[in-house]
Amino acid sequence: MTSVSNGQLDTLKILFERHHVHVFNFLYKMCGDRMLSEDLTQEVFYKIMKYRTSYHHGSFVSWMFTIARNSLKTHFKRNRPHDDIENVSFNLVAENESNSEEYSQLQLALAKLNASDRELLVLNRFQEIKYKELAEITGSTPGAVKTKVSRALKKLKTIYFKEL
Repeated sequence: MTSVSNGQLDTLKILFERHHVHVFNFLYKMCGDRMLSEDLTQEVFYKIMKYRTSYHHGSFVSWMFTIARNSLKTHFKRNRPHDDIENVSFNLVAENESNSEEYSQLQLALAKLNASDRELLVLNRFQEIKYKELAEITGSTPGAVKTKVSRALKKLKTIYFKEL
């Protein structure tokens, strides 16, 4: 990212190829809308290019997911004045028939969590973002994030086993 912030925009292609799937998956798990997730993924990388000079040699992944998170929130504020990410209801289903029923149940349980809990779990468990980076993304401390993730996991377990 340092080379991109110094004006070598051709290296942004490498960052896009390396990270676009992770950004898309995060956005899709948060909103459940494939087209919106694709559009917002493009927007995230456009903003990375546009605001490249504001990158200050920290964790690129944290910076990128902060942009993704803010882009999703901004989308809901602009396009759904009576709705926000907290109130989005959607059905996440397995991508193909070979996926297990347990995966579908887990996705449905995840969709029932509030947005902040779902966001923490998606970033930590699915995107494998460490507590320290998650703290940077959410503007919190690693200890507080660890506690919130633990509580969100307990809520998810309760919802998941209640549905079975």
